[in-house]
Amino acid sequence: MTQADGIMAVIDAIGNKDQDNPIEPKHYTEMAISPLEYIEANEKEGWSWAIMNVIKYVSRHKRKNGIEDLKKAAWYLQHEIERLERR
Repeated sequence: MTQADGIMAVIDAIGNKDQDNPIEPKHYTEMAISPLEYIEANEKEGWSWAIMNVIKYVSRHKRKNGIEDLKKAAWYLQHEIERLERR
């Protein structure tokens, strides 16, 4: 049994079968390529954690939290800009 199978078994056991899959939520699986797949396919870019979060939040904003996700992306982008400016 994989870790994902174990998590799904717990979710099924507590009766949340109708809720979104926490391992592969719809706001990612409905995309042609998920942010994780995109990031992994471009691993050689060496993106920081902040840039990876920007990709994640911008990618999902229309399917999940709208402006809130764009604000999160903006926060991570500003954080990255400040980090690079300190170099």
